Amino acid sequence: MTKKLYYGSAYIQEWSTVITSALEREDGSYVTLAETAFYPHGGGQPCDTGTIGGIAVLDVVLEDQEVLHKVAQLPGQTEVECVIDWTRRFDHMQQHSGQHLLSAVFRELYQALTLSFHMGSDYATIDLEMPELSAAKMAEAEQEVNRQIYLNRPITSYFVTAEEMARLPLVKLPKVTEDIRIVEIEGVEHNACGGTHVSSTGAIGMVKLLRSEKQKGNIRITFKCGSRALDEFNDSLQILSKLSVKFNTGKDEIIDRIEKWEQEQKLLVAELNAVKEQNDSYLARDLLASMEKGSVVLTHISDDRPLKDLQSLAAKLTALTDLPVLLLSAAENKVVLAHSGTADFACGAFFKAHLGGYQGKGGGSDKLAQAGFPSWEAAQAFYDFARQQF
Repeated sequence: MTKKLYYGSAYIQEWSTVITSALEREDGSYVTLAETAFYPHGGGQPCDTGTIGGIAVLDVVLEDQEVLHKVAQLPGQTEVECVIDWTRRFDHMQQHSGQHLLSAVFRELYQALTLSFHMGSDYATIDLEMPELSAAKMAEAEQEVNRQIYLNRPITSYFVTAEEMARLPLVKLPKVTEDIRIVEIEGVEHNACGGTHVSSTGAIGMVKLLRSEKQKGNIRITFKCGSRALDEFNDSLQILSKLSVKFNTGKDEIIDRIEKWEQEQKLLVAELNAVKEQNDSYLARDLLASMEKGSVVLTHISDDRPLKDLQSLAAKLTALTDLPVLLLSAAENKVVLAHSGTADFACGAFFKAHLGGYQGKGGGSDKLAQAGFPSWEAAQAFYDFARQQF
């Protein structure tokens, strides 16, 4: 059985050992080692990566207490040098230790137990057994967890027997009855855990709570610790700086400037819509005036109007004439068919019966239908076909 070095110290980064077995599986090549510091998937924590004999470690899994290392290819030698991807490992240590401390704070402040923990590649989450969490309480928890970090409390791990465990104030009883590993944050909590952790709360660096949301009657907290939290701050600061430059103001006034800009945009949109309405009315009258005598359908091809504007124009036209209206948008390869309600056909039914032959997709009501096409050629072909049906 592999000696698990990560239980003795989470800070081992390099070591020499021997390959004890190698095997090929459908999903790749695996090796076992006499000693390993590569942490396998488990307890909400992703596995370590790195190299074995200079060959990339792609995955690490635990099977029947044996640690299997998936490698890019089998090493050519038995004696190997192993190297942990320390950036990834230390990040996992910060997130996992941060989770323990954060869960302890929520338990102490609000008697909220942690139901589950997930560590992703970008952020981590905990699900708390509580129905509501106000912004004020969330801010209070963030302040307290960071205060505990500043106290730099020692974090230790050790194995205990079932009898010794019974005397400890554990947060939750583990499912295992032997090889029970305890992670202790001095003066805060004792927790049964097999993960890798930093040596003191100070090494967590910082904890930033990003958001809370309801999840199946409980509360899910999304957070980042250590370097992830610093990266989050830097990303946010970069966005804030760009906004400050864009609106030519200090960060304290950005919200006021954005709100003012939004009001200006609403006014501009309202003015633009009014102009569009007026233009549609003018165009509708021009199209009716330019129709050839004896026409049975009013047609028009627009070079730049989107579907929404075509629908508005169709409404204007059908208010002025009982003829069917057929419009084509070259900008979006879309067709609109409409009538005032006096025609003896249904627009939606007409589209449903004929769109398939032109690769069109759409539909509508008896008085208005619209459809989109994969190309201009297909849209124009359907438009020409429809025009000939009246």
